[in-house]
Amino acid sequence: PVIFITAKSEEIDQVLGLELGADDYIKKPFGTREVIARIKAVTRRCLQQTTSIESSNSDSFQMADLTIFPDQLRAQRSDTKLELSLRDIKILQLLYRQEGKVVDRDMIFNECWGRDYLPSSRTLDQHISKLRKHIETDPKHPTIVKTVHGLGYRYDN
Repeated sequence: PVIFITAKSEEIDQVLGLELGADDYIKKPFGTREVIARIKAVTRRCLQQTTSIESSNSDSFQMADLTIFPDQLRAQRSDTKLELSLRDIKILQLLYRQEGKVVDRDMIFNECWGRDYLPSSRTLDQHISKLRKHIETDPKHPTIVKTVHGLGYRYDN
């Protein structure tokens, strides 16, 4: 787990820190009890993620022309291998499990960031945009992670 503890308090700094992979972001001023509570929350989430990943990550799955290998944090299209983050894998697994259904933003945050995470309004959109640039053959016309305006995202096979 990674927690940023910083004096930078602008929203853009917080969003950038979270996009770079931080699990939490604590801005000055803060109390000792808050830091301890946030460490416990992040540790609890990471332990839950590790347990669920170990039990569910061994099976690869197919989304459109992309094969995802969760236990390797990779995907493959033809001969091209793509490196994915743990959060990318969790988002793709969730969409795959809910194939054909709209997955709302709250469900994505709860399952892929953790219930204790307090998202900014753009965190998910920015992460999905970055993921699409990485996995879609044409990010402007996605076939894997489709937007359902006003509701969330969907994967249709």
